[in-house]
Amino acid sequence: MSILKMSFTGRRSLALTATAVAVALAATGCGGDSGSSAPTLPGNTGLGGDGVIAQSVYDAAPVATDADIPAGSAMDAIRKRGYLNIGGSLDAPLLAQQNPVSGTIEGFDADMAKLLAKYIIGKPEVKTTTIGTQTREAMLQAKSVDAVFQTYTITPQRATQVAFAGPYLTSGLAVGVRKDETSIKSVKDLAGKTVIVGANTPAVTALPSAAPGSKQIAFGTDPQALQALLQKRGDAYVQDFTLLASGAKANPGMKVVGEPFTTEAYGIGLNREDTQFKEFVNNWLKKIQADGTWAKVWEGTLGSVVEGGAPTPPALGSADGS
Repeated sequence: MSILKMSFTGRRSLALTATAVAVALAATGCGGDSGSSAPTLPGNTGLGGDGVIAQSVYDAAPVATDADIPAGSAMDAIRKRGYLNIGGSLDAPLLAQQNPVSGTIEGFDADMAKLLAKYIIGKPEVKTTTIGTQTREAMLQAKSVDAVFQTYTITPQRATQVAFAGPYLTSGLAVGVRKDETSIKSVKDLAGKTVIVGANTPAVTALPSAAPGSKQIAFGTDPQALQALLQKRGDAYVQDFTLLASGAKANPGMKVVGEPFTTEAYGIGLNREDTQFKEFVNNWLKKIQADGTWAKVWEGTLGSVVEGGAPTPPALGSADGS
């Protein structure tokens, strides 16, 4: 446990001044989240928005009936506890990043966790434990957390140790361009263009077939590549979608266009022995996909830096290991 940082949001934290909260967070690396304890959230303002979803999304989100939660189940234990205990991150822009002023955790993964908590408990109460990629399986096997929301790639090998609900999000290589670029809408428009890539990344081998005739210019780090794009040393930057979205959030001069053109499926990590909980979480995913909640979360977070509407959510069970 020494390598982990526990975090939990109490409503009292909002009474502190912004400076005091920021100092406290910097000193302890702790914080937490609860959708219901956040200040009034602005709505999605579209491309260039604030990266948070509207409070109305939480208010309208579904809640499981008593019949959906059998006595003695994991869901019953969570409901009685009063919060969902998850493994996640605090430093992933647009996915799960802690707001230094409010103390809330914002982003696609964080909001999905809050909505699952709302479904089980009736309110979006979440306790987040920051967790390393090497410890996720052990934490789930030990039931130290109820679930992992952390862009957790579904693989058959990992599925021998944990269960994956979903996939709930797909990523893969995507295209970033400068904000004023209008001629490039997807990877299909990169033929004949100068494309920035990260050295030794999957883009190096994927681009020749995805964009025949494109010319590559490679940089050693993601910040170097982003700087090169903004300096017009290339027409576009091809990188993993989540990295591009984070880059666009930090650099208003760029945006992401089109959908990923390779596929990496993310699942919600669960204890492998609890098939009942996996079925319950998958049923919840079906509900929020069908009623439009999933799309609203995407538009308010990752979609705030992506040109175009929300993509079609991935089909449940479509990834090997899910």
